[in-house]
Amino acid sequence: MSKTILISGATAGFGAATARRFVGAGWKVIGTGRRADRLDALKAELGENFYGAAFDITDEAGMTAALGALPEPFQAIDVLLNNAGLALGTKPAPQTALSDWKTMIGTNVTGLVALTHHLLPGLIARKGAVINIASVASNWPYSGGNVYGGTKAFVRQFSLGLRSDLHGKGVRVTSIEPGLCESEFTLVRNGGDKAAYDALYGGADPLQPQDIAETVFWVATLPPHVNINSLEIMPVSQSFAGFQIHRNS
Repeated sequence: MSKTILISGATAGFGAATARRFVGAGWKVIGTGRRADRLDALKAELGENFYGAAFDITDEAGMTAALGALPEPFQAIDVLLNNAGLALGTKPAPQTALSDWKTMIGTNVTGLVALTHHLLPGLIARKGAVINIASVASNWPYSGGNVYGGTKAFVRQFSLGLRSDLHGKGVRVTSIEPGLCESEFTLVRNGGDKAAYDALYGGADPLQPQDIAETVFWVATLPPHVNINSLEIMPVSQSFAGFQIHRNS
């Protein structure tokens, strides 16, 4: 019997790559996102084992309605991949718009916990898994990371807390924390600035969305008695930066 995974933010990057990986392995995939046209394109590409549910993760009523309308073959969800998220800007905190901070919190935190809470009863009943996409920013601060890093630290800690709360339920919970990975994420963060995108990834041999998809697939298909609590991933080209030091002269 095939299993079913729900992937939030399936319209690009990690989410789209993961949808392809799981459908290719015979799973049923529910992909969610705001851009219905991209979900339609994935449906055309991946066929009957993919179902697109178009909603904004910050719209709880829309989410509830969309999930309540899932076709019968897609209703029994075994794995939740909380992938939807974004960063807005790289400026220091005093120069950042408060609206950007609120958008990141609404998507990366509030939307994630609402979707998780909605699906938990079924995941518990099926002894399923919750896989959350955090970031190396969960663990390592950097200038301009401010609220984005804070939201991803929340995702990591929420994952650990959820695992504790689900003790004895047979539900696995994992925080996956990628470093530099080439995706549309950076275009969104820089307001569509392709030059900034090229400057970040040029010559860096960054991770690719397919690398994260393969990692998610590995975690999801481990034996049911094995739980990966957290997993931090960087390209070989990326390592840890030194501390900043401000000098008076």
